[in-house]
Amino acid sequence: MKTKSFYIILFLFFCVHSIFSQEENENEELKVVTEEVAVKKKKKKNQKLRPYEPLAPARAAFYSAILPGLGQAHTGKYWKIPIVYGALGAGIYYYKFNNDLYTEARDFYKSRLAGVPDDPTNRLSVLTNEQLIDRQRRFRKDQELSIMITVGLYVLNIIDANVTAHLQQFNVSKDLSFKPKVNFNELGGKPNYGMSLNYSF
Repeated sequence: MKTKSFYIILFLFFCVHSIFSQEENENEELKVVTEEVAVKKKKKKNQKLRPYEPLAPARAAFYSAILPGLGQAHTGKYWKIPIVYGALGAGIYYYKFNNDLYTEARDFYKSRLAGVPDDPTNRLSVLTNEQLIDRQRRFRKDQELSIMITVGLYVLNIIDANVTAHLQQFNVSKDLSFKPKVNFNELGGKPNYGMSLNYSF
């Protein structure tokens, strides 16, 4: 019985000690964090804006036109590069897939017109001539659609690099701000709409 009460008292002692030590640590952390925030605010005020480069968007678009993803790397948006290559790779894959099926149907149809007997192991042997023609048209249409989508994704890659480079030079400082406001009338309880234009020197 004495050993059980000893362990219980020891356990309570460690729990109380850990609780007080956590409170002290939290108070110390709060002091450090508030000091760091004050330092960061001073740095932001002293920080100068980067000079405007009018050719930066054109340069990023040119890099993306030469090699897809290079414009995104130039603007520092490295996470977009796998998306660019994934989208272009998917378009190229579907073009090759539809091209192979189109070529298979076309070659089988040509050999049937030439009088070569159908191979019973070939899955196209059960199709009629009209079905083979429809199959060729469908895969040819899908092939052309894949080319158009791939070209569209390539152009979208160039536009994305251009727009990103342009927006990176956009002045987003808080010296000039335009904010809509909604204030509630304390007497009537109805909302009052308005706008504020703030400019600080």
